[in-house]
Amino acid sequence: MTANGISRRAFLKAGGVMGGALCLGFAMNEGGRRAEAAEAKPSIPAPNAFVRIERDGGVTIVSNKSEMGQGIYTSLAMLIAEELACDWNKVNVVSAPAAPIYVHTAFHIQITGGSTSTLSSYDQYRKIGAAARDMLISAAAQRWGVPAAQCRAENGRVFNQANAASLGYGELTEAAAKLPVPDTVALTPRHRWKLLGTRVHRLDGPEKLDGRAQFSLDVRLPGMLTALVKRCPSYGGKPKRFNAEAAKAVPGVKDVFAISNGVAVLADGFWPAKKARDLLEVQWERGPNAGLDSTKLRADYRARAAKPGQAYRSEGDAAAALAHAAKKLEAWYEAPYLAHAPMEPLNCVVWLKPGSCEIWSGTQSQTIDAGTAAAMAGLKPEQVSLHTTFLGGGFGRRAVPTGADWLKEAMEVAKHHGQGAPIKLVWTRDDDLAGAYYRPMWLDRVRGGIGKDGKPVAWLQTGVGQSIIAGTPFASMMVKNGIDAVSVEGTADMPYALPAVQLDLHTPQSALPVLWWRSVGHSHSAFAKESFIDELARLARQDPVAYRLALLAKSPREQAVLREAARMAGWGRKLPKGHGLGVAVHSSFGSHIAQVVQVSVKDKELKVEQVWCAVDCGVVVNPDQVAAQMEGAIMFGLSAALSGEITFKDGEVEQKNFDSYAVVRLYQAPKVEVSILASEEAPGGTGEPAVPPVAPALANAIHAASGKRVRELPLSRHGYVAV
Repeated sequence: MTANGISRRAFLKAGGVMGGALCLGFAMNEGGRRAEAAEAKPSIPAPNAFVRIERDGGVTIVSNKSEMGQGIYTSLAMLIAEELACDWNKVNVVSAPAAPIYVHTAFHIQITGGSTSTLSSYDQYRKIGAAARDMLISAAAQRWGVPAAQCRAENGRVFNQANAASLGYGELTEAAAKLPVPDTVALTPRHRWKLLGTRVHRLDGPEKLDGRAQFSLDVRLPGMLTALVKRCPSYGGKPKRFNAEAAKAVPGVKDVFAISNGVAVLADGFWPAKKARDLLEVQWERGPNAGLDSTKLRADYRARAAKPGQAYRSEGDAAAALAHAAKKLEAWYEAPYLAHAPMEPLNCVVWLKPGSCEIWSGTQSQTIDAGTAAAMAGLKPEQVSLHTTFLGGGFGRRAVPTGADWLKEAMEVAKHHGQGAPIKLVWTRDDDLAGAYYRPMWLDRVRGGIGKDGKPVAWLQTGVGQSIIAGTPFASMMVKNGIDAVSVEGTADMPYALPAVQLDLHTPQSALPVLWWRSVGHSHSAFAKESFIDELARLARQDPVAYRLALLAKSPREQAVLREAARMAGWGRKLPKGHGLGVAVHSSFGSHIAQVVQVSVKDKELKVEQVWCAVDCGVVVNPDQVAAQMEGAIMFGLSAALSGEITFKDGEVEQKNFDSYAVVRLYQAPKVEVSILASEEAPGGTGEPAVPPVAPALANAIHAASGKRVRELPLSRHGYVAV
């Protein structure tokens, strides 16, 4: 076993014995971190988690990460349960309240995102479990009057190895809670793991299957009213005047009034609110996006990309190398604005009371949203109680760094209505697609050259796209010298061996807010990178897999997944006419992914037949969940690549619902095969990394099948129809 230091300041007994339960957790504020440094003790992650052991042996684990379908409740529970040596069948998970002790170990706010949940909690949650186990063992040893070394914990009981006597954890909670927290704990080595690394069914599965799971849309409270907001057709507009006579005549409507960005309807339920909203007559001040037009925007981006931008990576003399290249290539790759389109539309419940505010929300960002509500209500942070429900999809949309826009609307409505009645604010699907905060539209102009041996000699790339981070609380950390790290992720750290590189960026300003979207900057950078490297391989008349492998000599993990994906797909086999294989490899969020896509193309009818995915995500907590995340991310990426785009005409979004913003249907879904490579490395993310390779692998497959190169997404823009 490996000893790991735990400071007494970092490990707290919260309340000691509570209802006969042993409650344990980590907590460390900034002062605590300074004290740790003064004591010269090993650094311990700052945020906290609690484990509660009941008298009946039941174990309740508190998750400081939001569960939005990625399976984090189960993964975090497995980390504690492995070290605690408890009975897995008695484990339950609950969501943490919004509180400082539950902040993310790296971000220092309570947030779920960036595919960091397992990585940030891996050591933290294991140490909590190990400390609880050691305290229970010590309590049993004291009761028996024997050395703790003579005792062992297994399946929720402590055993005396001298005489086979045993005590259940529930019998030891009161005594254990009175003991000092150990200064060090020994974590279970991998060869002794019984739970971690095994395929475990999700703990939240049964209640989602039978309907017991509560999403914020499910919240029902006595006297609750439902609010819908009619917003300006062009984002950022405001109401000048409105006629609510017909709307107020709808039975069940309680009030109609203006808020900062629209006109709110308050009613007994959703349907009267929706009917009344449809009857509103509003004159708008259309705001800064009134003339937004996608055709003009694309032309503007192309004009910018034709000129050098702000450099962020420069190695060698790329311009000179390109001038002397044996063969040259220039390509422009375009990716559109994309909506998140979670299946559960945006919504929350706000209950404003004298001196307090209670919120139910499927949020990814508890600290920011609770702080936003407190500021708007004129309350102290501790006067706001935020209950995190299950999320019906997030993908970044439920983590707005400046505060959730739908929560702000709900707070405005609640303040106008007055204290007393809970307010549920609901967005429709149309609201969601028109509500901005999209993945940025992106354009990359890439120029490259190869030598006589076919290897790249120069790579020049100019990107154009809005910054996600500028103007947010994260800007000081993530925007340096005008370069948003999110904008250039996936290109700034390209692993290919390139002797001369020049990368630069244009960051246009816009009144249309953008937001992180599943895989963020990697979602567009991988498309350009993996499409262009494929084009260079074809220009060199070399095999695309072999070409990549040769350029990844210093990246063994990328090489390994690439070889595995090629093996799985039978790369190099002869295919019928009109069929093709495409490949892409990309690393993001600490994980490495290679994918091979097989397609058949007949005229413009496109069948995505199969996707092979090889992943190295470091140490695996739950292989079943890793595979599920790969499969889900592939479908998410396919939806975007095939037909996903948000476009504007006269300031208005042209896509209204899933008929015009389509997602992959069952009949279009390919077979997906996932291979998880064994690894001793630290855990990487799994929720996002399988998204970026999909689009370039698909485009490369279409070229292999038809000889036609696709450089602009989505494919539907070029007349392709998925069948």
